[in-house]
Order: sequence, then structure tokens, then C-alpha cells
Amino acid sequence: MHPPESAALEHTIDRNFDTLSPELQRAARWLRQNGPAVALHSMRQSARLAGVAPATMTRLARRLGYADFDSLRLPYARRLAPTHAPAARRKPGASGLAAALAALNGTQRDHVAAVLAHNPPERLQAAAAALLAAPRVAFLGMRISHGAAFQLNYGYGLLAPNGSLLTDLGGTLSDQLAQLGPGTVLVAISQSPYTRAVVDAVAQARAQGAAVLALTDSPLSPIGRDAAHTLLYGGGSEGLLHSTCGALALIETLLAAVAHQGGAPVQAHWAGRQRQLASARAYWEQPKDTP
Repeated sequence: MHPPESAALEHTIDRNFDTLSPELQRAARWLRQNGPAVALHSMRQSARLAGVAPATMTRLARRLGYADFDSLRLPYARRLAPTHAPAARRKPGASGLAAALAALNGTQRDHVAAVLAHNPPERLQAAAAALLAAPRVAFLGMRISHGAAFQLNYGYGLLAPNGSLLTDLGGTLSDQLAQLGPGTVLVAISQSPYTRAVVDAVAQARAQGAAVLALTDSPLSPIGRDAAHTLLYGGGSEGLLHSTCGALALIETLLAAVAHQGGAPVQAHWAGRQRQLASARAYWEQPKDTP
């Protein structure tokens, strides 16, 4: 079975990305992450969203082997219609908030489904093994990805003792990063538009000899291209705010891989944490009836 035309285009982008100028790379990165949107936007709209001049989109199309921008849009237009159209476009009479919510829900489902599509079990297993083998694992996510990093750190702490959450509280992020070196792992989470502080943190950690596990939304993501391990999730959104459903789904998947990979030591640590939580009465319990 031949791959979809849009998949072939994405492969061409990945293969040629390093040969592009910085301006064309910016356009290519946006196209790689938001390809289906190209079918719904004009060249000028696409260029504005990518943060480049309209002529850059034409130049990119030609560098990728297409006659013009409309020819580049065609694979995504064919992929989008009819079965991949947004849910709101498929529902008769959908309008206003109902249409927006239906489109958002379709995006959320796509992002969750993308986790297993982009991350085969052996890749998840390798990432989990790297975390469990490291003397120290540091989790970092900022802005919209901070909540995902917090959840990953909390869940990982129930399974293993070697993790900690990095923050920039008091402007100390660089101080915390300075403690990462050979043998340690930085788990960085970021999606487009990528937070500069996280991109810089990944570069610093790698320069110090730490391994990077990137959880991100594109193979062209600046935190994932040179990472020791890269796991992908769906990003972007139908609305003003970017959806984090894909990131959260990937986090739960990675934690399941850690639990499976860790075996008896992970089970023992989890049991100990449950005893600690019970002793601290961390969870609400139904009051017992008193006589």
C-alpha cells in the first residue's frame, strides 16, 4: 500500500530540512506541524501563521519539488476530504459554539490516537529503560507544558525515586541545570510555539553531557532533533489555545512503559509510596459511622 501523498511530503521535508535556509526552515517546521491547516488557509494566511513572508511559502514549495504553493496544498486537501474533515464540517447544522466544540473534540481524539501511531513499543521501552537506569532524571516543561511536566514528575515519583521537577522559581533554572551531567537525563516537554527557555535548557544539558528525552509535537522540533530519545504527540488546536491532550496521553503511555519495564523494583517502590500516602491520610475517606 502506497503512503498518502501528505506523508510523502512530510518525509521530503524531514529529509531536506537541514539544507534549507533559516527562513525556509521556519516555514517548513510550521508546515510539518500544521500541514492539514494548509488545506484550509491561503498562502498569505499560512505565511502569517508561520511567521514568514508569503514569498517564502512559494520558495519552500519549489525547494520541495512542487510547482507552486497550490500544488503543495493539494496532498493535504486530498487527505482532509472527505473522511478527515473536521467534525464540525461533517455535522449538518453545526454552527457557533457547537461547531467549535465538535472541531476541538475531533482534534483531541486525533492527538490521543497519534501517540501510539508515532511511538512504537520498542521506542517507549528504550525511553523507559533510560529513565530507570539514570542516577537522576529531571523533568522540565514551561508555559503551557508546565502542567504536563508536573504530572509526569508526580506520576514518575510513584514508580521510581530518581526524578525531580525543574522550575525557574527565583530565577534558578540555570543553577538546577548545571547539576545535570553525564549519566543524568533531562526530560523536556515543549510544543509549537516552543518556549525559548526550554530550547536553551536542552542545549545546556546536552553540552554538559546529559542525555535528553524530548516529548514534543514534531520530528523537526528544536528540542527533539538531537535528543537521545524523542517521543511524539499531536499538538496544535482548533481554537486560540493549544491542546495538551496529546502531551497528557503520551505521559500516561510513557508511565505505563516505565511500570512495565521496571518490574519488581517499580512495584515495590509504588507499594511503599502507597503506604506513605495512606499513613499521611493523603486521600479522603468516608467517615465511619459512629454509634
